[in-house]
Amino acid sequence: MPSRRESGARPGSRPSSRTQSRPPARRGEAPKRRTAGTQPEPERTRGSRNLTGRAAVVLLVLGALIVSYAQSLRVWFDQHQQISALNQEIRDREKRVGELNDEIARWKDDAYVKAQARQRLGWVMPGEIGYRVIGADGKPVGAPPEPSAPTDGTADAQKPTWYTKLWGSVEGAGNPPAPASPKVTR
Repeated sequence: MPSRRESGARPGSRPSSRTQSRPPARRGEAPKRRTAGTQPEPERTRGSRNLTGRAAVVLLVLGALIVSYAQSLRVWFDQHQQISALNQEIRDREKRVGELNDEIARWKDDAYVKAQARQRLGWVMPGEIGYRVIGADGKPVGAPPEPSAPTDGTADAQKPTWYTKLWGSVEGAGNPPAPASPKVTR
């Protein structure tokens, strides 16, 4: 059997980990014996605990940051949607302004005004013969709408004024309705 000196160990030192079959027992601890069929427990070192205090603090800080950034992100997303909707509204209104400017330019043309007078009002030029197609109901087909009758003061005179309504409610409050008699069912 080779001596310690021959294996390259210094005198007074422990044997190397290659020759050691099991770790040395700690002071005051009895070596654990394995029984047949059980798995050996992994060695636990000082830093291998599942959740350290530092890790818990880091997780708590990360959770707080996620919550605060989530709120900010939601606000940003809502504002982004509002900006997109407003930009679309601006494009629609600019398109409408362009259409109205085109219509104004058309109304400045005498030919367009004459065509609209013929179409909308049914006017004809001197020397032309105008005609209308009458439908089965007796009304002209494609005729311009009839002008509305001017409002006369009779319709407004029939509406009570605000102070008449107010006084009527005061008079009604002085004469409350009689309570309905309870019906007896047999």
